[in-house]
This record gives sequence, structure tokens and C-alpha cells, in this order.
Amino acid sequence: MKKRALVILTDGFEEIEAITPIDLLRRAEVEVTLASATESLEITGKMGVVIQANSKLADCLDKEYDLLVLPGGPGVFSLREDVRVLDLIASQAQRGRLVAAICAAPLLLKDAGVLTGKEHTAHGAVVGELPEMKEACAVVEDLPLITSRGPGTAVAFGLALVRALQGEEMARRVGEETHSD
Repeated sequence: MKKRALVILTDGFEEIEAITPIDLLRRAEVEVTLASATESLEITGKMGVVIQANSKLADCLDKEYDLLVLPGGPGVFSLREDVRVLDLIASQAQRGRLVAAICAAPLLLKDAGVLTGKEHTAHGAVVGELPEMKEACAVVEDLPLITSRGPGTAVAFGLALVRALQGEEMARRVGEETHSD
């Protein structure tokens, strides 16, 4: 059965942190759904790139996904107020299903109550709220959570997601295909 991932997007998402994992997961034959947490299917990133979501978040809440991906960027701060997102994160983690967050998005894991006692990393700008983060690590895996630092770690983050869902061999193949390490 094909693995399924849900990527939650809202205006102000960090483009590299969303598009890179989406691309790598699709290369690894994962079915990726882009869900808009806004009223529109068109979501504008931090740098002005507009992405067309596949569906609204409300239409995804009753479906099961092997992986939930949360890109960072200033949009994270509006998602912190979205109970649907926080409940989905908590439910996904409680079921032992993967939850991945990059840059400022680990704040959502904190708000959902799933970060306590878990090793994690995030962007240095949020260290005040996440003082226990591993600042020197590009990616931290403490399953079911996978966290990463920011735009410069997007490829490593995406490959970690591929590895977690599809195994080492697929991650190696996708890495070679994209000339990533």
C-alpha cells in the first residue's frame, strides 16, 4: 500500500521547507497531499511563491496519513492558533504516526503537547521557547517526531522523511537522483 503524507500550508510558509520535502517524497513514490489551512486553495509563501493546494485542511481531518509535514516560516504563528492543526498533530503522534516539523514549526509540536521529553531541533530564532533544542543538529529523529533547523537543512530533512517512510535504500536512491548526501 502506498504511503501517504499530508503537508499543511498557510500563508507565510517557508517555500524551501515545503517544496523540497514535497519533491523528495514524491520522488520516493509517496502520495503527498497539500492542505490549505486558509480559506483559499492558493497559498502564498514568505517569498511570494504561490502554491495550489490539493484540498482544504477541513477535508483532510478525517483521513489517515503515515506522515504529517509542517513547514516553518512566519505562517507558523497563525497555525499556533488553529485548534484543528494542534489536534491533528496530537492525534498523529499519539497513534505513533510520523510528525515532521522544520524551522519554527516545532513550536506547533510544543503547543500540541507532543514535544515534552523528546529530542528536537528548530531554528535558532525560537530557542527562547524551545531552550532544550539541539542547536548543532540539522535533523533530529526521536520517533514519531522528526525535526529540522531551517531552509538550509531542507534536503537533509526531506531525505530523513523518505528514509522513515520508505527505507534506507529509497532514501539513497532519491539522494543519488538529486545529488544529495
